[in-house]
Amino acid sequence: MTSIAAYLDPAHAPAERPPRTIMGSATRELHDSVDANAPYLHPERRTIQRDLGHSRNVVAWQEAKAAFIVTGDGAWSELPHLYARYGTPGTAELIAELRRLERASCAFVTDCGMQAVALVADVSIAAGTHAIAMRQVYNKTRSFFEATAKRVGAAVTLVDDGDHAALAAALRPETRFVFAETFTNPLGRAQDVPALVELVHRVPGARLVIDSTIATPWGIRTPLLDQGVDVVTGSMTKGIGGQDAAMGGYIATNHAEVGNQIMDLIAMRGGILDDDRARRVVAHLPAAKEKHARRCATAAKVAAFLASHPRVERVFHPSRPDHPDAAVIARDYVRTGSLLAFRVKDADEATHGRLADALVSCGVLRYALSFDGLVTKVNHHRTVSEYFTPPEVVARLGIDRLIRLGIGLEEPDDLIACLNWTLHNG
Repeated sequence: MTSIAAYLDPAHAPAERPPRTIMGSATRELHDSVDANAPYLHPERRTIQRDLGHSRNVVAWQEAKAAFIVTGDGAWSELPHLYARYGTPGTAELIAELRRLERASCAFVTDCGMQAVALVADVSIAAGTHAIAMRQVYNKTRSFFEATAKRVGAAVTLVDDGDHAALAAALRPETRFVFAETFTNPLGRAQDVPALVELVHRVPGARLVIDSTIATPWGIRTPLLDQGVDVVTGSMTKGIGGQDAAMGGYIATNHAEVGNQIMDLIAMRGGILDDDRARRVVAHLPAAKEKHARRCATAAKVAAFLASHPRVERVFHPSRPDHPDAAVIARDYVRTGSLLAFRVKDADEATHGRLADALVSCGVLRYALSFDGLVTKVNHHRTVSEYFTPPEVVARLGIDRLIRLGIGLEEPDDLIACLNWTLHNG
């Protein structure tokens, strides 16, 4: 048998390819084990790249990408795994589920919810354009919009949630998108989506973007895209993930041009969800749907108890009959979310912080950020979300003196017992 030495002289080489059988043990063992897990380039797991086999396969992939862009029929986020920055088998499975949930022709999965929001902003905000954001959107979302607009020479206007007259007045010919959340954090405002669609689409080229992290696709009677919303974003760290085990975000749209612009940006700078996390989210989706329903039901019970308590000034949760958007919620929403907030009577900001700590001392509620995990989370809103915001601004926004609860999977009576003890003794 020819030895490997016969292939090492640069002056000539045998006619046949060098067989693996004559190669060193490190080479043989590595490639024999990788072959067993083909097309991945690791013997035991999926890899960020895969064995593409031949340049013809890459040409076919590139032509398929071009077809998506030319025909406008979906986005190239659906293409097979070429390189993990573009997508993997796990992200493809998750994208298919999200398209079904949101009734979308295009979907994208990102490494966190803010990445999803940032991608939409980056393909929408350009020099001379204008954007509108509802005032109660997540403060980092608002800050990102304002920083991006300042950097590129655009403008952002803030409008109060539910003030449709102010929204109509704020719209301009150069408005490119309006961004709202449903439900909002921490006051739980709900968007009247048909009214927003009608207003925003008065401006040619303007798009309505809704973040439905708290409501989730399961909480809205008619999918947002079917109602005329242009782009939906969400954090999969929350309800869709539902275990505090994986960060992630997503975007869904029926506008292929927007979708392919987003995918091009992901391909250039990264930010896609990794394969392992995508697979975990997909596997957990059926259970996540049921757990979200359970958390929403418990939150409504807890909110009702707090609303009846003599030491509570006000409760903020979409289930409450006195909610400012109660009629819209009854018409358009089927779940009211797991996030609620409340304000204690005759208690200042510092006292609210101490009461949040007292709740934690019961050993059931945990002091933590975020929501829609397994356990109920409590925090003092000013401390965790508005620490650097001037007190007068927090008060003007109506988000001062709040304890925030992200309801988990405990029994409602157990949570209520801890809350009642704290309100009387904390």
